[in-house]
Amino acid sequence: MQIVETTNEGLKRAYTVTIPAADIAAKVDGEVKKIAPQIKMPGFRPGKVPANLVRKMHGPAIHQEALQTSIREAMDKLVIDNKLRPAMQPAVSMAEGYDEGKDAQLTVELEVLPQVEVPSLDGLKLEKLVVPVTDAEVAEAVARIGAGQKSFTDAPEGSEAKDGDQIIIDFLGKVDGVAFEGGAAEDTPLELGAGRFIPGFEEQLVGVKVGDEKVITVTFPEDYPAENLKGKDATFDITVKAVKVAGEFEANDEFAKMLGLESLEQLQTLLRGQLEQETAGLTRTQMKRALLDQLAAGHDFAVPPSMVEAEFEQIWTQLQQEAQNEENPEEALKEIEAEKDDYRKIAERRVRLGLLLSEIGQANGVQVSAQEMEMLIRQAAQQYREQDRQRFVEYVRSEPLAAAQLRAPLYEDKVVDFLFDKAEVTEREVTKEELQAAIEAEDGAAAEAKPEPKKAAPKKKASKEVIEDAPAEDAPAAAEEAPKKKAPAKKKAAAEEAPAAEAAPAAEEAAPAPKKKAPAKKKTEG
Repeated sequence: MQIVETTNEGLKRAYTVTIPAADIAAKVDGEVKKIAPQIKMPGFRPGKVPANLVRKMHGPAIHQEALQTSIREAMDKLVIDNKLRPAMQPAVSMAEGYDEGKDAQLTVELEVLPQVEVPSLDGLKLEKLVVPVTDAEVAEAVARIGAGQKSFTDAPEGSEAKDGDQIIIDFLGKVDGVAFEGGAAEDTPLELGAGRFIPGFEEQLVGVKVGDEKVITVTFPEDYPAENLKGKDATFDITVKAVKVAGEFEANDEFAKMLGLESLEQLQTLLRGQLEQETAGLTRTQMKRALLDQLAAGHDFAVPPSMVEAEFEQIWTQLQQEAQNEENPEEALKEIEAEKDDYRKIAERRVRLGLLLSEIGQANGVQVSAQEMEMLIRQAAQQYREQDRQRFVEYVRSEPLAAAQLRAPLYEDKVVDFLFDKAEVTEREVTKEELQAAIEAEDGAAAEAKPEPKKAAPKKKASKEVIEDAPAEDAPAAAEEAPKKKAPAKKKAAAEEAPAAEAAPAAEEAAPAPKKKAPAKKKTEG
């Protein structure tokens, strides 16, 4: 086998590889001898079929398998002999005119990982902003649960309904005087002021009494899910059958027992733990951003363009999906398009940080255990249809690149935790608002550190609060406003928080053999 380097520029490498015809033929001969005893043919005893007939029957398939095996072995030898660390899957092409009996001429192009100097961790300092959970916040959380457990009793006779009251109604919806499908219901409970029905519906029922019959006029929102009702004016014939008032909420042991707990104290303890967990997540975000900013400020090495492009495509796809959830998708797409270069710089930063974290982790023995990896695979398999889960597990186990990508987020977290342990950390108590402000300030600092000034990230339209406590049967499709999809807030500086940590582990373990396809994900029901 002959290997000749043709390109060595920066991180780019190219080679020509010649696999002698004799080597391929030897593999064909070996495969023929291996399968001949298993071949059955009329007129021959089992295992006695001549080799020339085996070749005649299965020659093309045997030769193709031998050729693929030769190419895989050649790629392995190329990587080992030249001590390469491929950044992505090498591009392998065969010269035209190849036929059985000829030498196989290959062209191999790839990018390699840069040599990254592991930084000294001496002098690494971080400030940990801690938000203590107050008794008032716990009491507020209890009250929120209580608000969702409202009980209603009949109001005094003749009472007029007001915000916060519940009315029981029959209604019939019409467009241009004609009733439409899904626009009628009986004995429907409606809490006035809760904002669960389309705009203008509840407001026109404030002041009604039992026995009232009323016609109200509303306009369906332009983004209403039913195409035949979008932006249409409609009338609803309303009959009020009951007016109810909410009972007074009292936080006590009886309320906690209604929720399946032993006491109010147990409820408060659980809620305090949840609130502490929420703020701990924000604290970790703030510390991680500060850590990554320190690492990014001290390192500026070249990164493989193919890795940057792959990372950018991932960011860009996510941004485009989020833009489609905006009230004006076309305008949102224009906004992110104007900042495309900035997002490409972010992709480069993420790849660089990913490589740096990988080197730090490898130099300090950070690992994802076999047990942890098995748990990751099993968890990931749950997103596939039941009949595809085992196939996904086998795919990940057989594809180093897929396994590395799955392992990457946990590996990154473990490296970050390692760096937290190595850093000199000082704690400071702050309010939740101060912690949020600190995170936003880091966003701004990261933005200002760019070579070119950044525009403000596209502002996300505030979507209406999603109704979580209304059973479907209590909210007819025609009258209830469908919750709008909420686009996740996406700042450019926030995007920088997630380094492409899968880059290095994936690249170092990637095999040059062609990729297999993972099982198709199951479709989301409904």
